[in-house]
Amino acid sequence: MLEVITLGTGAAVPTRFRNLSSTAVVRNGDVYIYDCGEGTQIQLRRARIRPGRIKRIFISHFHGDHIFGLPGLLTSLQMAGCSQEITLYGPQGIAEFIEFHKNFCQFTLTFPLKIIEIPRSSEAEEIRDKGMVIKCQPLKHRTHTLGWAFIEDMRPGKFNAKRAQKLGVPSGPLLSKLQAGEDITLEDGRVIRSKEVVGERRPGHHVAYCIDTSPCDASVELAKGADVLVHEATFYSRNADVAEISGHSTAQEAAQIAKQAGVHHLILSHFSARTLPEDEATVLEEAKAFFPETSMAHDLERFTFDYEDK
Repeated sequence: MLEVITLGTGAAVPTRFRNLSSTAVVRNGDVYIYDCGEGTQIQLRRARIRPGRIKRIFISHFHGDHIFGLPGLLTSLQMAGCSQEITLYGPQGIAEFIEFHKNFCQFTLTFPLKIIEIPRSSEAEEIRDKGMVIKCQPLKHRTHTLGWAFIEDMRPGKFNAKRAQKLGVPSGPLLSKLQAGEDITLEDGRVIRSKEVVGERRPGHHVAYCIDTSPCDASVELAKGADVLVHEATFYSRNADVAEISGHSTAQEAAQIAKQAGVHHLILSHFSARTLPEDEATVLEEAKAFFPETSMAHDLERFTFDYEDK
């Protein structure tokens, strides 16, 4: 199971209703943080996310509403006694940002912080990691901004235990070999092929995160076939001209991206302070007209996705 927790769903400035940009993804118990607006560490506490579970932090760009919470989060993780390695991914310059704050505020980190910078010149990156590949591409914004996605490796097919029993496979190591894709030979000389009891390989989870951006091909590429796309919807249709000028998207445009990419579910986030609670039904309706499987995120909302939902 995969869980997406929208920690902060506002844009530019916090409001009474929404904190600044940050999304947590819980995968196999590990927590990945996407963007770290001011107040993210408070939202993590409210969401009851354990600091020791945080393994990766992805930063899209250097606008304050996406990064001002990062130094505070890192120092709080240290004070919480975290010892796990944390990998920080971001645009070129993210290491300098961290070093500046360490020097200026005179703090050190007692846990290992691995920093992976994406060069400004890169048109696309794929980072192979254990059990998955992490992808990023530049989006279309007023400053250099990265969209992120992770795609888990293919999973083994379903094991048909009843079929194996019918074929006379005894319990123990031989069953494990079949499940691992190996063919086996029984004591009576019969060869049992793994494919006789194991189904076709199945896709793993795929999550895409595209905030801040105008509609662009990179968002479609990162989200192609994803379980879930978290996409900005800073404005709604009547402010489409403002969205275009400022390098943002409307809810309707986000829905069109989701439809084009063939995602399973769209989560709208990063709403302008102009989007008041009484406007939310209109925003969601505009998106659902193009892509019915759309949710409008609120702070600390949780979305779960099972493999079986594919």
